[in-house]
Amino acid sequence: MLRALIEADDKKVYDDFCWGRDLIDLVIDHPAHFQNAGEFISVLKKLQPRLYSIASSPRAHPGEVHLCVGIVRYETFGRKRGGICSTFLADRVAEDVRPRVFVHSNSAFRLPENGDTDVIMVGPGTGIAPFRAFLEDRKATAAKGRNWLFFGNPHSATDFLYQEELSSFQANGALSRLDLAWSRDQKEKIYVQNLMVQNGAELWEWLKNGAAFYVCGDASRMAKDVDQALLKVAEEHGELSPDAAAAFISQLKKEKRYLRDVY
Repeated sequence: MLRALIEADDKKVYDDFCWGRDLIDLVIDHPAHFQNAGEFISVLKKLQPRLYSIASSPRAHPGEVHLCVGIVRYETFGRKRGGICSTFLADRVAEDVRPRVFVHSNSAFRLPENGDTDVIMVGPGTGIAPFRAFLEDRKATAAKGRNWLFFGNPHSATDFLYQEELSSFQANGALSRLDLAWSRDQKEKIYVQNLMVQNGAELWEWLKNGAAFYVCGDASRMAKDVDQALLKVAEEHGELSPDAAAAFISQLKKEKRYLRDVY
């Protein structure tokens, strides 16, 4: 079966077979003969590093780096699975162990140099991480620009990340507006892109007056849907043709007013 799958040279069939499986499944279902464990390990590639957005500002937490990590757990083909890094941090790392880390700088995803610039942030799930850092930094520097955050997750009761801090930011004026999308708290699924369209008139006013727009999170669906929502807002409230709306979004990117950190 495995040889036939490879020789078929059909990417969809290959991808369907691989989805939800890992190396252990392959070894169980299609045993190979190795002289010892060392020989088996020698044919494997090294694990790729896991990259997490820093969720804190050094101005607010000198000498510290905070992360926002979602623990990945699921079950497929009769086996329980877990994210390699997330479950290591949650379940297996001991207090006396220091995980090896490195800092990967992203110069293309930073706050505007001018603190008077308004900022719109779209970060559902753990995509909120850099925006917590942004809000901390804007508060620490007394930036005068307004801050608008779109955040979403399945359930308000269990998935409202940084709820107390966001409430505090609202109370002290660091967060001008907070729009929340709970996709499973009602019959109709609501996502951040839906809220963007619902609040399109005000969103367009912010953009028209020079606001910077940021997106962080899932690249496969959310970021694409947010991009389409932004185009729809430009068409409906900017009264632009589809081509003109696309040109407007392209210009935002050229001016580095539309920045994405997606994965």
